[in-house]
Amino acid sequence: MTYEEMVGLLADRVTLNEKTIERFKMYAALLKEWNEKINLTAITEEPEIVEKHFYDCLIPTNHDLLDDKLICDLGTGAGFPGMVWAIAYPKCVVTLVDATGKKCTFLREVADKLSLTNVFVVNSRGEDLNSREHFDIVTARAVAPLNILLEVCVPLVKEKGLMIAMKGAKANEELAASKKAIERLSLRVLKIEESILPNEESKRYNIIFKKDKKTEKKYPRSWGEIQKKPL
Repeated sequence: MTYEEMVGLLADRVTLNEKTIERFKMYAALLKEWNEKINLTAITEEPEIVEKHFYDCLIPTNHDLLDDKLICDLGTGAGFPGMVWAIAYPKCVVTLVDATGKKCTFLREVADKLSLTNVFVVNSRGEDLNSREHFDIVTARAVAPLNILLEVCVPLVKEKGLMIAMKGAKANEELAASKKAIERLSLRVLKIEESILPNEESKRYNIIFKKDKKTEKKYPRSWGEIQKKPL
């Protein structure tokens, strides 16, 4: 996918101007450069980066959803989707959280080189983050099965805020296995957006949850407990 194709396909969701596209090109260059030193992504060809990272991350977004919001991206890795959102939506404020120090160093370099003042990078595990009920939106992409992911993410979401889970082909299976977690964490599914990447033709599912009331203080449990006995 070219940058021009991405702009056209997303025109009804977000306006990507020349400055924004230039930042995406710089991001792609830094991703390729750093990927030679640390393992950030298996996707290294720029047309694939545009489609499978930038375009894919922007599918569930629009200005009404993200502008002026406090956002947290847990297990962000190389910055997907959080860094992409911060570039495309400069009015939002994004906290990128990852447990790997080298990845956080990369993310800080990207934010610095792209002059992004709306990005904060935190080297931490999600369940250890001291930001309970703080964010308007919490998101995660390709981090963990949904029933585990929800317990880690949802305590960070404000009451009446949103959790956006970005999933692949097993989304419906994971959703069915998460009924108990959804009930325990006072969530409801607002929307499930299904899309297909234009060139690769793989399916993507973006599940948007609404948090109806504050999370019980016993959640999240320790990572060992969460893994041993998921909700």
